[in-house]
Amino acid sequence: MIRALTTGPFTGKHIAIIIVAFFAVVIGVNLVMARAAIRTFGGVVVDNSYVASQHYNRWLEEAKRQKALGWTAKSSRLADGRVAITMAGVPGSGLTLSALARHPLGQMPDQALTFQRQADGSFVSNQPLPIERWKLRIEAQLGNQRWREEQDFK
Repeated sequence: MIRALTTGPFTGKHIAIIIVAFFAVVIGVNLVMARAAIRTFGGVVVDNSYVASQHYNRWLEEAKRQKALGWTAKSSRLADGRVAITMAGVPGSGLTLSALARHPLGQMPDQALTFQRQADGSFVSNQPLPIERWKLRIEAQLGNQRWREEQDFK
């Protein structure tokens, strides 16, 4: 006997309630997942994937040349909120450094950072960066040599 949960016959009213409840759960889950996806995706990776594919081999060559330079960067936050970057493996002087701070979720506007070289050889940004999680796109240039790196920064 299948009368454990009901006191009468199984009618069209019961099946209608089951179908409405099923679709309410499906739609509710879809809304929650869509909202989470929109809030966590930072935007377009490339505007046109075909055009980006045409530059792929050039980007690989640039990456090889950059890796051959052997330069590295270490970033840290100073007490006043400014960004300090120490470069290693860079020969001589004359290095210029710039960076773009991008919020990983796009909730804050991008911030361009300019740097001044310090007596110890490190670089300190001219402006503070709000205490948030950032992606720093660092670019260093010495003569015709160009080096780029992206780092997580807190």
